[in-house]
Amino acid sequence: MNIGLFGYGKMGKMIEQIAQDRGHTIVAKVDVDTEEIDFSKMDVAIDFSTPAAALQNITSCLKNGVPVISGTTGWLGQYGEAVEYCHKKKGAFIYASNFSLGVNLFFELNEQLSRMMSKLDQYRVSMEEIHHTQKLDAPSGTAITLAEGIIENSPYETWKLDTTDEKSIPISSRREGAVAGTHIVSYESEVDKIEIKHVAHNRKGFALGAVIAAEWILGKTGVFSMKDVLNLT
Repeated sequence: MNIGLFGYGKMGKMIEQIAQDRGHTIVAKVDVDTEEIDFSKMDVAIDFSTPAAALQNITSCLKNGVPVISGTTGWLGQYGEAVEYCHKKKGAFIYASNFSLGVNLFFELNEQLSRMMSKLDQYRVSMEEIHHTQKLDAPSGTAITLAEGIIENSPYETWKLDTTDEKSIPISSRREGAVAGTHIVSYESEVDKIEIKHVAHNRKGFALGAVIAAEWILGKTGVFSMKDVLNLT
């Protein structure tokens, strides 16, 4: 499989190594100073760029008939545009706030727990996420996905960063050291506390999941998620 990488930072380099280890070829490395892109060589594209570049990268790939996997966070206000353009071009597109296989199982566990807790109003939910100091967005895209999973299955209506009210899920974001990513969902009452937690030891899981998603999407048409890739739907 010939892969075009959009964004060649730490994640891009890790994806490159894992893709090559799995027998794939990197045919393009597109970064901020790249002027010409040859889409004809790409079987699939993987985008881990910047919020400002993500939509342009995704639509350019779809315009040129290249399926695209995006793990860039911080641009989701434009996600609907990407979906609409994908359908228009009859392309293939996957966005995930986190491609880690473990995190996507954690998403499912979070949704199941939220359904179980939804009728127990003595418990209040809260979330905490911890990442390295170079992470630009807060809360993390993973934390937002977790919050959305709770909102879909409970009376909560929204999430708020560092503040709370009766209908909102409070999310605390911490930036420290070289933490790859820790996410904690807690339900607490006067008498006890229930907590689920995912700790990433490094970024390899994110990169591996993105490559697996790229392998999966070949030959398909439509907008998908990691639930489709992992057959969790």
